[in-house]
Amino acid sequence: MLSPAVNADPYGYLNALRDHDPVYWSAMHRAWLVTGHDHLMHCLRDPAVSADRVRPLMDAVPEGARGDAERAFGILSRWMVFNDPPQHRRLRQVFQDQFAARAIGRYRAFVERAARAMADRRAAPGKAGDLVADIARPLPALVFARWLGVPQAEAPSFWYWNARVGDLVLGAAQEEREYRTSLQSLVNLEDYLADLVRQRRADPKDDLISAVLAGGRIGTSVSEEEFVGMLTQMAFAGGETTSNLIANTLLALLSRPDQLAAVREDPAALVPMAVEETMRFDGPSKMSIRIAAGDLDLDGRAVRAGDRLFLVTAAANRDPDRFADPDRFDVRRGSGGPMHLGFGFGAHFCVGAALARLVAVSAVDVLVRERPGLRLVDEPLSWQPSLLNRALTALPVRY
Repeated sequence: MLSPAVNADPYGYLNALRDHDPVYWSAMHRAWLVTGHDHLMHCLRDPAVSADRVRPLMDAVPEGARGDAERAFGILSRWMVFNDPPQHRRLRQVFQDQFAARAIGRYRAFVERAARAMADRRAAPGKAGDLVADIARPLPALVFARWLGVPQAEAPSFWYWNARVGDLVLGAAQEEREYRTSLQSLVNLEDYLADLVRQRRADPKDDLISAVLAGGRIGTSVSEEEFVGMLTQMAFAGGETTSNLIANTLLALLSRPDQLAAVREDPAALVPMAVEETMRFDGPSKMSIRIAAGDLDLDGRAVRAGDRLFLVTAAANRDPDRFADPDRFDVRRGSGGPMHLGFGFGAHFCVGAALARLVAVSAVDVLVRERPGLRLVDEPLSWQPSLLNRALTALPVRY
C-alpha cells in the first residue's frame, strides 16, 4: 500500500482487496485490513474494537529516542481519539457545545473574509501557483489559530510544532533524529498551550479556550492537564485534514469539467455537496487504526485480543454494496443516500466536522466563483507517502 503507484492512486488496489476479502489478514502490516462498509461499521460499533492505540506508537520509537518519549506519550494518552467510552465521552463533552454547528456558525463571516483575502493576496487571476501552498494549507492554519486564540506573531512556531507532531502520529518519522524532533515538538506544543490556558483564565478572549473555561468543566469533570492534552489534539487535527479536504475537492472538480461547470452554475447548493462528495470519494485520510480489546468474530474471521485492525475508510466509502456507481465523483449525489465514513461514525465521529466543512466550503466557493480561469497545470502530481493520510504535496494550477 506504500508503493508509489498505489500511494498515488490507491482505489483500484483497495477495491480489488475489498472485493476479494473485505476482512483480510496482512502479514506485511501485521494487521487486519477491513475494507467492506458493513464490516467497518461493525468495528466502529463494537466495544471490543478499541481506540486505545498509544502503545503501538510507543513501540515504534527507536530505542535511542525512548528517553524523550515518556511525557510525549502521556500527552497522546489524553487525546480523545485514543480513548474509549466512557472516558472518551467524558473528555469529548468538554468541547461539545463549542463544536456544535450553531457555535461554529459564528465564525462564518470571519472564515469567508479570510478565504477571500487570502485568494486575493495569493491567487491573483492569471497567476501560476501551487494551490496547496497558496490556499489549502495556510487558510485552515489561519482559521484554527484564530479559533484557538493563538496570536498571529506566535503562529509560525505553533504550526511548526504541529507539523512535527503529525510526523509522529501519521508515521512519517522514521529515523531516531526525526522521532526526537517530533517528541520534543509535542512537549513544546503542550507547554505553549498550557501557558495560553493560564493567560485566558486571567484575561478571557473570544476564542475556544476562553469559551471552554467559561463552561466550568475544567477542574471538575476534566482536569486542566487533560484539557491541555486535548488542545494539542485539536491543534494537530484541525489544520492537516482540512488542508487535504480543500486540495482534494479542487483536484476532483478541476479534473472533471462537467462537475466544475455544474458547481459554477449553482455554487450555493453544490459547493457544499462537492466537499461532502470528496469526503466519500477521495477524503483527507485513507484509514484509521484500532486494536482488538478482546477476541471477536468479524465476518467469520477470528480476531484475537491485541490484533491490530486497519479500518480502511477509503475502500468502505467506495463499496458498491452501499454506494451506486461508487468510483464516479458526482456532486449531485446528495445526502439522502448511505452515509460516508469520512468523518467517522458513532462515538468517534469527528468533533470538528462542522468547522472543517465551513473552512473547506469557504475556500472552494471563493475559487469556484471568483476564479473562472482556474485550471490544472499539466504537471505530474505527487502525494505524501502515508498509510493513513491522503495528502497532495502540491497542486500546480493557473488561477
